[in-house]
Amino acid sequence: MSICRYTSNKLDGFEHGFFTRLGGISTGIYEGLNCGSGSKDDRDKIQFNRQLVAAKMNVNGEDLITVHQEHSARVVVVDSSFDTLTKADAIVTNTPNLAISVLTADCLPVLFADKKNNVIGVAHAGWKGALNGVLENTVHSMATIGADVGNIEAAIGPCISPNNYEVGQDFFDIFIERNKDFEIYFSEGVEDKKYFFNLPKFALDKLHKLEIAGAEWIEHCTYHQSDKFYSYRRSQHLGELDYGRQISSIKI
Repeated sequence: MSICRYTSNKLDGFEHGFFTRLGGISTGIYEGLNCGSGSKDDRDKIQFNRQLVAAKMNVNGEDLITVHQEHSARVVVVDSSFDTLTKADAIVTNTPNLAISVLTADCLPVLFADKKNNVIGVAHAGWKGALNGVLENTVHSMATIGADVGNIEAAIGPCISPNNYEVGQDFFDIFIERNKDFEIYFSEGVEDKKYFFNLPKFALDKLHKLEIAGAEWIEHCTYHQSDKFYSYRRSQHLGELDYGRQISSIKI
């Protein structure tokens, strides 16, 4: 089976993709296109899967760039490939032929592009990164290398949908203590003191406040669509010991 990716017309003119788990050679709980080096999958299979993505992105394998993600708000600016994984959760560049990429399994993969100035960015935004500013930092870092914020377009890829993201009181309190207005991103859960959290809406509103008015979520749910996506939360509910990661990528 060939590998599959979703795209956004917001990013037309740039090679990009929100890749699914379809295709690839991983097996078992990782079946498909697992690109997550943080998983316990066979290293050779992960590398082969990454090579498939690199070929689809029309770059050499070493130019499919990822970082060591840790749910931070840290952004790195890159102008070449590197061997040692930098700790960060977002990457920006104005260098052609570098496929900057993030890995996700419920969190938001966000791709950014300033078409006029040829500056791109990619962010891994879980709730912690989104709350602490990874999206804002990505946009600000793009501006430092020539982007005009008014020209930036952004698209959020497949992630966990609100009706599958139930959280507890402690989670709710973290957001409300930061800003009482954040209550709008929560709805009543199935059980007492449980809430459903709308992570993509939270991120979209942050992007809109940055004046990225056309930002969109392409509305695929990683938890629900088990045939197409890996999901950390689904793996926990199924009692699986690990989970794969899909990759999202963009290049100039």
